[in-house]
Amino acid sequence: MNRYVFLILLPIALAACGGNESSQRAKPEDTAATAGDYERGPHRGRMLRDGDFALEVTVYETNTPPHFRLYAYRNDKPLAPGEVKATIQLKRLDGEVNNFSFIPEKDYLVGSGEVVEPHSFDVKADAVVGGKNYAWSYASYEGRTTIDPKAAADAGVVVESAEPGTIRDTVSLMGNVAVDTGRFAAVKARFPGVVRSVAVEMGQRVSAGQTLATVEGNDSMRTYSVTAPFSGVVLARSTSVGDVAADNTLFEIADLSEVWVDLRALGSDAERLSPGQMVTIRSATGGLEATGKLQGILPLASAGQTVVARVALTNSEGRWRPGMAVSAEVVIAETEVPLTVKESGLQRFRDFTVVFAQVGNSYEVRMLELGRRDGDRVEVLKGLKPGTRYVSEQSYLIRADIEKSGASHDH
Repeated sequence: MNRYVFLILLPIALAACGGNESSQRAKPEDTAATAGDYERGPHRGRMLRDGDFALEVTVYETNTPPHFRLYAYRNDKPLAPGEVKATIQLKRLDGEVNNFSFIPEKDYLVGSGEVVEPHSFDVKADAVVGGKNYAWSYASYEGRTTIDPKAAADAGVVVESAEPGTIRDTVSLMGNVAVDTGRFAAVKARFPGVVRSVAVEMGQRVSAGQTLATVEGNDSMRTYSVTAPFSGVVLARSTSVGDVAADNTLFEIADLSEVWVDLRALGSDAERLSPGQMVTIRSATGGLEATGKLQGILPLASAGQTVVARVALTNSEGRWRPGMAVSAEVVIAETEVPLTVKESGLQRFRDFTVVFAQVGNSYEVRMLELGRRDGDRVEVLKGLKPGTRYVSEQSYLIRADIEKSGASHDH
């Protein structure tokens, strides 16, 4: 189904899966929290008030790792940070809890550690001023939404676990299927004579010893049979009744139960190839796929400096036909890495490459630092816990739902 049709159908499915839309999508308080529906202070932070005391909570991230800065006020006048003791506790979607203590610095209190992405959590802030305790709780979400399981399944959303994996370094090549010359025969008459009968046609399967034609010998005047040297397929018939059979080829026969795939490589690609490397071969239409090993590299280069790398391919069903164009991926090296996700799950969110983690019916962005990739899987260096359930297919639908709910980066 067209991706734009999916984007239209997802909210319809969400509303249709029992209950009103707010029970299936981001909760209203989630949207309000992320849309900036709260009082802001002089430093554009969230103002927490209790009587004549106020605490402005900011996350400062200009040219530095994100960290909390708190500004205290009494009757809306700045209060010396040394007069305030404060703590903040963050509870994240997956249950992780982060605790921060604060010390005075300049005209603010600075938090004890980095506020890692995503900045999406339930916040509990506590302060003590002049022996009096103050406490606040609020939600501050970004990149989060809630979707009914049936709606997600109907939209084709697939979830799997982040896990160790293999990153493959590959070279992509083009080539053609060819006849294995060790399984090919150009059949000729044993003695000169005249062809009296022809028993097979091009494309016909024959068995070892089967009569292909009869020839009347010039010297003996006797008729003898020309037979198939092995079982295979008649690739060519070059004779007819009445023809003179001398040193010419009458039939070409090949055993196609195994064929060659000759791959063309240039320059640095050719230099990286060596016998024994695993190869995945696909037909030009994509309908056929097989794996094999690189048998060898032919010793001569063409005038255009193309080198031929050869793969022997089992062809018991006869679907790989000599002359077919193919593409191939040769595995140069394989590296085991501790954590990977599927490339198909990656999306852009703000300035980050992300996946969307699933916890229950909720989905939340995870900002990633990536390493090696091979087109199928990508190494995750930072930003995702091993075993995290994440959206690996149709992840753009989650992004669209988050963007529609207004779950943006805000503090």
